[in-house]
Amino acid sequence: MILVADSGSSKTDWLLSIPNQEPQPFRTDGLNPYFLSEKEITKLVQNQAKDMLVYADEITEVYFFGAGCSSPDRHEIVSNALSPLFPNAFISVDSDLLGSAYATCGNEKGLCCVLGTGSNISFFDGTDIHDSYYGLGYVLGDEGSGTWFGKALVTDYLYGNMPPEVQSKFGAEFKLNKEVVIRNVYQKPKANSYLASFTKFLYKVRETEYAQDLLRRGLTEFIETNIKNHTQYHRYKCHFVGSIAFVFADELRLLCEEHNIRVGKIIRQPINDLLAFILSR
Repeated sequence: MILVADSGSSKTDWLLSIPNQEPQPFRTDGLNPYFLSEKEITKLVQNQAKDMLVYADEITEVYFFGAGCSSPDRHEIVSNALSPLFPNAFISVDSDLLGSAYATCGNEKGLCCVLGTGSNISFFDGTDIHDSYYGLGYVLGDEGSGTWFGKALVTDYLYGNMPPEVQSKFGAEFKLNKEVVIRNVYQKPKANSYLASFTKFLYKVRETEYAQDLLRRGLTEFIETNIKNHTQYHRYKCHFVGSIAFVFADELRLLCEEHNIRVGKIIRQPINDLLAFILSR
């Protein structure tokens, strides 16, 4: 059996290939080794994936693609965490960007963008992704991501910069004050996921001028900062993965057209295409 995982900061999608059966999906919280230790990852999977671990002894290959898995030491954290859970399996750990490139580009060259809780971009040469200076995380980067939009929404609300109708709706739904926000952002773990959780509100007021202006500002910042700074962006298709790209695909396509960017796939989750790619190799 082959197990594939696509892990962001908020959640991890798992898909188990079982002979003569439909692939079995599972889900856990995100397993980002920048935020979680080896022991914490092991414990989280043990607690949240009991149904998946029923197959643990039969799984022979695990392919894990995750946010925060961009360096050998981070690979090792995840690999060491998963090894005792899957004692008979070969375990491969790589970045979520490579997984997204496999799912969208396949074996063709192209740009692959992640627009989910966080944001990033890479160039895929048909075999490997090329390192870039993007993906600085939610404090320094993550332009156009769920975290970026969530931060904008929360600050606009607390500063009273939303239109009255939007301000009223936001306040009624979340009942926030400065103390609650400060506690969740500065004193609790996973501040990026907390901020990104507010983006569901942006979808609810999507048709308002406020939301459209905010979407244009955030997505344009991603395009200008990440895509257009790539020297070869005119030559290749630009693919997108993640909830923000998928949910706001209409706005994204329109802005890409304005900037002469050729859009390829826009998919919410790469896991199904990723498993298909792994099985085809």
